[in-house]
Amino acid sequence: MPISAPPSPRHAPVRPGSPVRPAPAEAPAAPRLRRADREVLWLYLLTRVAVWTTAYCTRWLFPASGDARAPAPVLAPFEHWDWGHFLNIARDGYFPEGPGEGDNREAFFPGLPLVLRAVHVLVPHWTVAGLLVSLVAGAVAAVALARIAELHLPGSGAGRRAALFLLVSPCAVFLTAGYSEALFLALALPAWLAARRQRWLLASVLAAGATTVRISGLFLAAALVVLFLTTSTTPTAPTTRRDEGTSRKRDAAWLVLPGLPALLYFWYLYGRTGDPLAWKHAQERGWYRHFRAPWEAWSQTWHEAFDRTQATGYAAQFQADLLAMVLGLLLLGVLVVRRRWPEAVYLALTLWALGTSYWYMSVARSTLLWWPLWVGLAVWSVRRRWVTIAYLCLVAPLSTVLAVTFMTGRWAG
Repeated sequence: MPISAPPSPRHAPVRPGSPVRPAPAEAPAAPRLRRADREVLWLYLLTRVAVWTTAYCTRWLFPASGDARAPAPVLAPFEHWDWGHFLNIARDGYFPEGPGEGDNREAFFPGLPLVLRAVHVLVPHWTVAGLLVSLVAGAVAAVALARIAELHLPGSGAGRRAALFLLVSPCAVFLTAGYSEALFLALALPAWLAARRQRWLLASVLAAGATTVRISGLFLAAALVVLFLTTSTTPTAPTTRRDEGTSRKRDAAWLVLPGLPALLYFWYLYGRTGDPLAWKHAQERGWYRHFRAPWEAWSQTWHEAFDRTQATGYAAQFQADLLAMVLGLLLLGVLVVRRRWPEAVYLALTLWALGTSYWYMSVARSTLLWWPLWVGLAVWSVRRRWVTIAYLCLVAPLSTVLAVTFMTGRWAG
């Protein structure tokens, strides 16, 4: 799956391994919606309508009990699994009953609960507030992803394709529910876009916001550092070598910002529990995320997926996670071969974190955060027209099935 396509006559070729070139000088001054952005937003709206329609039908066709005479509440399909943890944190805080007496909710970073609590001031219903946060954040993420793809092949329509591939992906339902993926992408993707345009302060601030939402923000921060080190500067005005060096150091200094939210959260946990890594230990207690060698984690997941030790629904989740891990490793190999070092660092850290626990969990869901995957598929589809049709034919039915299983509470992702 190629990550870049042969250059068109309008674009000069870039040899693999050469320094990453920034976007054209006029790119930073484009906050307004362009025609391509509006097309992506229409696509986003149509896919959201499809998800909401699926949720409505699920209430009627798959009730909690076979002899039900009325459907579940209208918002019930979106009130499963991790949503309960985010809701509890936003409503009651991390330790309403004292340290050590809760439900391991400290495993979740505070970014989404804080935003959820702020929105709840205006939107009294908690679930509606969560859906509204994901709705707005998902729109921002879709537009940002499209713009990132357009940097690879300007004017080719790759941006719309990247957004489409993300929005109909198997785990796309989690971009609609009150989960953290949409909010993380709404901060991480614009951060990456800003960094590609050498706007390092903006990139660092947005990445810091992403770190408040998920630990993956630290992986993004590492990728930004690598991008900074491999990016050649392009001064917008005549400068002396000393001025250029000073500006470079100042930009480098901003890159420490994404680590501050994580340090503050660890400090808060230390003050409440005496353990700065309480979030990690909560994951170990609640989700078996104890460290294991990668081959041991693979073996355990394979055992749970195929040796009939789990109910079929959970076995299917383990199978999906195994497939996602293989996909991630293949993508990592492509990035390394093409010397896309920043994206490779982000993905490698993500796969290491997911692939070194007792067993795989939420690896398939994590594919939503692998923007190089969606950009790569988009670029590939520009070169090979059949890719889009094949993707939609294979993935759309699977996406519908997984959405229904999530909405019925049978799949945690």
